[in-house]
Amino acid sequence: MASLPIADAEITQFFRNWLETFAGYVREVDYASARPLFHPDVLAFGTHNDVIPGLDQWVSTQWDNVWPKTTDFRFVIEQTSVLASADGTMATVIAPWTSTGYHPDGSAFARPGRATMVFSRNGDGWLCVHSHMSLNRGVPQASHANRPVKAR
Repeated sequence: MASLPIADAEITQFFRNWLETFAGYVREVDYASARPLFHPDVLAFGTHNDVIPGLDQWVSTQWDNVWPKTTDFRFVIEQTSVLASADGTMATVIAPWTSTGYHPDGSAFARPGRATMVFSRNGDGWLCVHSHMSLNRGVPQASHANRPVKAR
């Protein structure tokens, strides 16, 4: 059996940087800056919906329910794997992440999870076409911070 199609160093570094950039937008609750990273018809799975068709619906059903209600979001870069097609037009990123959630009384809890993201490359560069982000087992699904959205 052939080994997994591990991305080369250049593609791997690109996606490590992409993850750092995206995580920064999550921490800043900056939807406007994050939107161009995704295909407008992205298909997503998340904590609050099963299949979410399109970026606008993903923002309103998932981002609105998570980003302003949590803090400290970061991908665990050293545990991230990047796979790429031989022709360099598709890539998959598998990455654990951490964040802080908040109970209704304001007390904090660790809120780790994992993500799988699929990217397509065309003349405009790489766009995420599928994202599945989920919490680890046993982590409370609701978080109760109330931070403002920087930019929609």
